[in-house]
Amino acid sequence: MSVVAQTSAQAGTDAVTGDRLARRNALVLAVAQGLAGGNNIVIVSTAAIIAGTFAGDRALATVPASTLIVGMWVGTLPVGYLSKNFGRRTAYLVGAFFGGLAGLTLAAAAWLASFELLCLGAAFGGFYAAAHQSYRFAAADTASEAFRPKAISWVLAGGLFAGLFGSQLVIATKDIWPQYLFAASYLAQAVTAVVAAGVLMLLRVPAPATAAVAVGEGRPLVELFRQPRLIVAVLCGVASYSMMNMVMTSAPVAMVDCNHSITDATLGLQWHVMAMFAPSFFTGALIGRFGIDRVIWAGLAVMAAAMAVAMSGITVWHFWLALVLLGIGWNFSFIGATAMVTQCHRPNERNKVQAVNDFLVFGTMAVGSFSSGQLLANYGWTVVNAVALPIVLTAAVLLAVVTLARRPAAA
Repeated sequence: MSVVAQTSAQAGTDAVTGDRLARRNALVLAVAQGLAGGNNIVIVSTAAIIAGTFAGDRALATVPASTLIVGMWVGTLPVGYLSKNFGRRTAYLVGAFFGGLAGLTLAAAAWLASFELLCLGAAFGGFYAAAHQSYRFAAADTASEAFRPKAISWVLAGGLFAGLFGSQLVIATKDIWPQYLFAASYLAQAVTAVVAAGVLMLLRVPAPATAAVAVGEGRPLVELFRQPRLIVAVLCGVASYSMMNMVMTSAPVAMVDCNHSITDATLGLQWHVMAMFAPSFFTGALIGRFGIDRVIWAGLAVMAAAMAVAMSGITVWHFWLALVLLGIGWNFSFIGATAMVTQCHRPNERNKVQAVNDFLVFGTMAVGSFSSGQLLANYGWTVVNAVALPIVLTAAVLLAVVTLARRPAAA
């Protein structure tokens, strides 16, 4: 039997059994996502607060969080290579190793008040994030086409726990060693990465040998990216994630600058992350009912509303409402964009398409994250949102154009 036939038979069998394997993998990955996602929360909510003190320059406050994004960007292609040649589970266990290394390095940075070590630890955390950000694609590997959006949603729903766990971890541990702010938080994060690795041992995904070796590598990337729908899917993912991240990384520093407490800033980030992932319990069902295009468009619209709220005031409630709306909008637009990407490639093309997609998403995030620190320091919180807003609206317009262009062809 050919590899293509084997793959089709496996997919058909799984669909007949009610996506049993896909459901199991989605649950395992959701738990792992909940643990691994806390890595990002711990770094983003703490590093910006102490980085300016370590560096002696407030404009550098968001550099560690930006370095996290650079680590994610640099890590996407190695994660794709490891997944293709050694399997998803091996790639994710390597990622968990970097998660533990990140926590230890960040703790050392807190002890030594070292800005350089803070950035290095954030970069290791970024490598870890590059691995756990692709859990959503692993959930789709064994899922039928009908279950695929739900599988992706289930995995991202694990981020709801990450939001609660990561922020509460910081609040509970930040003052254990008052002279070394957040050092205990970073050590706790390292332990969490070890636990996540144990969970990932339960993952069951097809071995690399089943990944269509016999039928070659599929279409060249140039040909694949001639599809308008794939281009727009990637652009929507880029706009939603990079602009969400630019606003999110600025928010804790902006709140402290506006005389709000560290606890308020951390809770704001907690509500934001909860809003990012809580809708995942029904986003897949919404996609099934209303279609991918409408869900993405709705998400981009909610993100635009978040930025409008952020520009309207600087009270705690303005910050919190903006962050909640930002999270909900990101959920709809990013899950939709991810599902749209999976529609635009064949099984033997998935690793390279997904790796390039994440490379572009996280590369743009890195640029936006570094820019956010300079924008915030030099122009303020309002300008950060004013820059993000037109980019989100542009993605919404491009999606509408492609969607409307497809209707005559469908008819």
